[in-house]
Amino acid sequence: MSIKNKLTYTLLLISSCFYAQETASVVDTIVKKEVKISFLDSIKATFIKDDMATCVDSLWMQELTSLDLYNEMITDIKTVDTDATVDFELPTELLKQRLRLLDEKSPFNIEYNVGLENVIKSFLKNRKRGFERLMGLSQFYFPVFEEHLAKNNIPLEIKYLAIVESALNPKAVSRMGATGLWQFMYHTGKQYGLKIDSYVDERSDPFRASEAASQYMTNMYKMFGDWDLVLASYNSGPGNVAKAIRRSGGRQNFWNIKKFLPKETQGYLPAFLATMYIFEYHKEHGIVPNRAIANHFATDTIAIKRHITFKQISDLLSIPEVEIQFFNPSYKRNEIPYITGSLNFLKLPKDKIAAFASNEDKIYAYVDYVAKNRERPMEDVAYTKPKDTISGAIASLTKYHKIRKGENLTLISRKYNVSVADLKRWNGLQSNSAPLGRNLKIYSFEKTPLIETKTDVAVAEVKSNKEESVKTSTETAEKITERESYYVVAKGDNLTSIARNQGVTVQQLKEWNNLVDNTVKVGTQIIISNKSLSDKNTSVAVETKTKEHTVQKGDNLVQIAKKYNTSVENLREWNSIQGNNIQLGATLIVAKTEVAVIDKSTKSKKEVLQTEKESSYYVKRGDSLYSISQKFPGVSIADIKKWNNIKDESIKPGMKLKIGG
Repeated sequence: MSIKNKLTYTLLLISSCFYAQETASVVDTIVKKEVKISFLDSIKATFIKDDMATCVDSLWMQELTSLDLYNEMITDIKTVDTDATVDFELPTELLKQRLRLLDEKSPFNIEYNVGLENVIKSFLKNRKRGFERLMGLSQFYFPVFEEHLAKNNIPLEIKYLAIVESALNPKAVSRMGATGLWQFMYHTGKQYGLKIDSYVDERSDPFRASEAASQYMTNMYKMFGDWDLVLASYNSGPGNVAKAIRRSGGRQNFWNIKKFLPKETQGYLPAFLATMYIFEYHKEHGIVPNRAIANHFATDTIAIKRHITFKQISDLLSIPEVEIQFFNPSYKRNEIPYITGSLNFLKLPKDKIAAFASNEDKIYAYVDYVAKNRERPMEDVAYTKPKDTISGAIASLTKYHKIRKGENLTLISRKYNVSVADLKRWNGLQSNSAPLGRNLKIYSFEKTPLIETKTDVAVAEVKSNKEESVKTSTETAEKITERESYYVVAKGDNLTSIARNQGVTVQQLKEWNNLVDNTVKVGTQIIISNKSLSDKNTSVAVETKTKEHTVQKGDNLVQIAKKYNTSVENLREWNSIQGNNIQLGATLIVAKTEVAVIDKSTKSKKEVLQTEKESSYYVKRGDSLYSISQKFPGVSIADIKKWNNIKDESIKPGMKLKIGG
């Protein structure tokens, strides 16, 4: 290749690299602009970080804490045959010498016998890798065990019992329900003060369970006076040990009563002594302990002030959930509850506890944020306080949509102006498929605006009672030409606050709206400016009363219309129904009647005359004479009692009451 060609080729390479970098830079810039930072990321970005070492790898943690070690140990104890010879290179004389040394420094009766030799050789031959893992775990748990054993003056060698019981897995559960490192049954755990409830099981807590186990050992030693028999009673119960002593003719050495004990217990003490031997002489047999999963002295605890999940802790502190489970095994649901009057603690490596303590307010802010945005039950119609007097109240309404052939969640979400994610969340859907024929629950939010109209219409009172709603429109006897303004009562409002905000007096509000006290119902529209109406003493009102029906299984519009002597068209109009589908359990308006009312009022007296014969009301569960009287303006408790010959105030659901004399 000529020098000229080489130079040209080189220049092309340089320019291509330059433009490639520039393009990459532009693309990178565009991508970065589209990245949305979550609330969690924004919280973590403000965390105060320390430089301490990170926690152990989660996969390594999972390896060491798996239940296969526990299952292997239980199988060995159940199936161990002390009479079966095991082919393993361990001279008998050397074993006898080592057992004598163990016996000299231990309160246990460690004597050589062929059965013990066979168990030791079996463990060395078949479970070498398992013991390497157990020795790695023991570096975390043994200091905890030794602390409680020493405090209660119990031989420290008892720590090896937890290996035989649970293979050092605090989540181990036997087929009989024994749980935790020390395998406490439910009633025994309760007897020794361990807390067991829906959130916490202290049988899995290394500290609390070790203290309970120490107390149990102390009590058993007072009974038998022999540590070998204490271990046997721990496995099968003191009753079975006492029976074995009687059946053996009163002998009190484990090896002498062994054949009278349950099968599992017969292999229990040999497994314990074999474990002790291997831990003491692992170097001589080439067993190399796995690296320590963690050190007890490198951990710390902190009191929890909010209900928090392991997932939230994992996200905030960048620590695997399996690691949180390892340090906090007593929490059954992977969450730490907060209960007033009691304390629960989180245990983690010191660097993570330091990060938690340094950012505690931010962590709880995130927890509160998640709790606030959790889905909660919604009522069919729920009024919330309006943001201002212009926009009015916001109503949350529940609608239903039956999925038809050819529809999918995307089409339905567009129709109701909601997201697919909301549809899935509201209806518990796991995928994007739309089940044919299913009724989907859809929440919509509508504003109830502040009303300002001409004076043809007066007050329309909105009642939340589903079975009896009354809408009243009032037309004055003389035409009123002034503008009237209305206000939708929000939660927390009263006449005093409304009057102050609207620049009127409480007395004016009561006169304009025919109110006898300062009570106003949420959602009611009240007149806030109407001098003309207040000047008039006479008005004619038209009350619209409705009758309702709850849709039962098998109902349809034709049957309901026939039952209430109306038309399907009326039902559709009154209930805003499009088509023939109705929802099971829905409440439908099935009849409307209008009652003319003449309202003559003075400053001191109000007289209500109905131009139509009396109406009726059916008592519902929870009703009282007072609550019923509030449904009918101008009606008192005394009136209802008089019209219905009621001597006291007792009424029953379903009772028909006359309203009007």
